Amino acid sequence: MRYEHSIAFCIKIYYRILVRETCSERQPQRNADMGSLGSRFQSPSQGPEEAAEGTNTSRKHGCECKKRKRNAQCDCESEQEEDDAILDTPRRKKLKSTSRYIYQTLFLNGENSDIRICALGQEWNLHKVYLCQSGYFSSMFSGSWKESNMMEINLEIPDQNIDTEALQVVFGSLYRDDVLIKPSRVVSILAAACMLQLDGLIQQCGETMKENISAKTVCGYYACATIYGLDSVMKKCLEWLLNNLMTHQNVDLMKELGAEVMEQLIQSSDLFVMQVEMDVYTALKKWMFLQLNQAWDGPIKQLLADADAWLCKRRTDLCEKEPFLNTEEGVAFRSVFKHVRLQYIINDLASARILERDNILPPDWLTSVYKNQWFAMLRTEFDNDNGPQEANKDEFELSSMRCGRKLTKDGDYCWRWTGFNFGFDLLVTYTNRFIVFKRNTLSQPCGGAVSLQPRRHLAYRLRLASFDSRGKLVCSRSTGYQLLTLEKDQEYVVMNLDSRLLSFPLYVCCNFLYTSPQSDQRSDSSEQESSPRSVS
Repeated sequence: MRYEHSIAFCIKIYYRILVRETCSERQPQRNADMGSLGSRFQSPSQGPEEAAEGTNTSRKHGCECKKRKRNAQCDCESEQEEDDAILDTPRRKKLKSTSRYIYQTLFLNGENSDIRICALGQEWNLHKVYLCQSGYFSSMFSGSWKESNMMEINLEIPDQNIDTEALQVVFGSLYRDDVLIKPSRVVSILAAACMLQLDGLIQQCGETMKENISAKTVCGYYACATIYGLDSVMKKCLEWLLNNLMTHQNVDLMKELGAEVMEQLIQSSDLFVMQVEMDVYTALKKWMFLQLNQAWDGPIKQLLADADAWLCKRRTDLCEKEPFLNTEEGVAFRSVFKHVRLQYIINDLASARILERDNILPPDWLTSVYKNQWFAMLRTEFDNDNGPQEANKDEFELSSMRCGRKLTKDGDYCWRWTGFNFGFDLLVTYTNRFIVFKRNTLSQPCGGAVSLQPRRHLAYRLRLASFDSRGKLVCSRSTGYQLLTLEKDQEYVVMNLDSRLLSFPLYVCCNFLYTSPQSDQRSDSSEQESSPRSVS
């Protein structure tokens, strides 16, 4: 049976070959030669004429296949596929890539090395032609330096961030196309890449850092980017801190943050403030306590109470009447507290009393703020100051009120931020994915004085954001800087949100400017419409 099966298999193969040869319409001579192959399969009763007729039939079939449309499948092609399946063509083996071979043979094995690099107690047998990809070695070998003719070079490593593992990665990058950089090793690799002037690797380190910013890495990455001049990484770290310092307070992060970075954050109008400006002051008080008590280890909820107790004990034990920022320990924090927008703290009675109790700020700071706020109130009452009507982005950046709110889940919300805002009772509503501003005068109760002027002007910016577990932005929206005029009890839709982009908890952050700068020339127009104008 096996023998008969083999004969049938061979006959089938020869028949397929015959059909392909006739379909291809090759030269007559070759067709004549191949025609003899068909005679082998003629039956004993078949004559030469019948065999020729069979050959012509096959040729006719080949011509008809070629006359078909291009998208039609030819029977010859399907037969060829059957042949391939019968022959069971073996799978192709993936060849070892050149890059991988070079890395293994030349770098790891050091074959045909023409130079030895010694550093930090370790040796690398390398090749000048590959080392010249580095600006550091290219200058060394191409100039008149003595190292250009040396077979062994001892590298001095002045940077403490560089270790042997980083050098191994950096040298190896010269012999391969791609490099895997672990976030935990990126600082050391960046230091080595900067020393050896490898721009491509430096850029890759920067991208790795930007993709892995978190509460644990942001301070180290920012310091590293400052040392090695990666401006894009510094900017990304500051953006992360502006978004997360107040929204996701972290004890370890506060311990790491230095005064220089904290000053940049507190003075920025982009700081994502939760609740009101008083919470910025409170966060600074906790940060200052941790800077002076690095050994403190407790839950974040206990931090404020311990900071207040520490300040109270200090005042009692040392009998200090001097404001803390005027003391030897406190002077280092003056530049940071200077950027707290105190005018939006003293407009709330409870907050003003806390400032007096803590005795952190120098009295002259508060005196000037009280004076300026008093004159602003008088201008609103007697000088017809109905709010900013002209674009003044610089004033907005420096003096706008910063406030925020956390929306834990989708639903209906309505709130106002506490404090005296010169008779402008602003209600904020989130409902059906709309955010609405309303100037409340008579429709709802208000605990403070309310302005009954026909129109009030407001400069504002509203931002929305949601974050993942590492504090990275998931989605964000912003209105940009706007000017808005509202009549009594008038509502205005500030933002219409796309439900597909929403992710809760959702953080809402607003900046407001209720009064005009004192130097502004104001002319109230009765024809003002309640529509926003962008601040350029």
